[in-house]
Amino acid sequence: MKNLSLFLLLILFLTACEKGQQATSEAEETDNPNQVLYDQVMDVHDEVMPKMDEIMKLKRQLKEQIANTPDMVVERKQQLEKIISNLDSASTAMMNWMHKFNPLPDTADQEKARAYLEVEMERIRSVKNLMLESIDKAKSESGNP
Repeated sequence: MKNLSLFLLLILFLTACEKGQQATSEAEETDNPNQVLYDQVMDVHDEVMPKMDEIMKLKRQLKEQIANTPDMVVERKQQLEKIISNLDSASTAMMNWMHKFNPLPDTADQEKARAYLEVEMERIRSVKNLMLESIDKAKSESGNP
């Protein structure tokens, strides 16, 4: 089951990256005035996408900590489960963003395309913040630096 989840994650990632490269190629061919904004959106994505691996690792560590400590205080267990849930939410947010990200073609109204990219910049920044905050919290609670 774990391997299937990782496989699906990889497929979604590759699909999103392919969409991004297609959009980049098309924009380069037509001197799209929104290319800089598109590149900035993708830079934020590319910065935090590798952290998906770290999220999965931290989740596994926290689950092991719970499983290996049968006499864990209930409050502590609930605290760790909440952190795991936050990591799941961050991971899901990234996957949802990648799945929904679909920049308008160059033939579209440039103002609409720019407005779309501005909204997507805010969305991916929110995903970034959620991911980084959940990672930091998980590291501090699991004893990882």
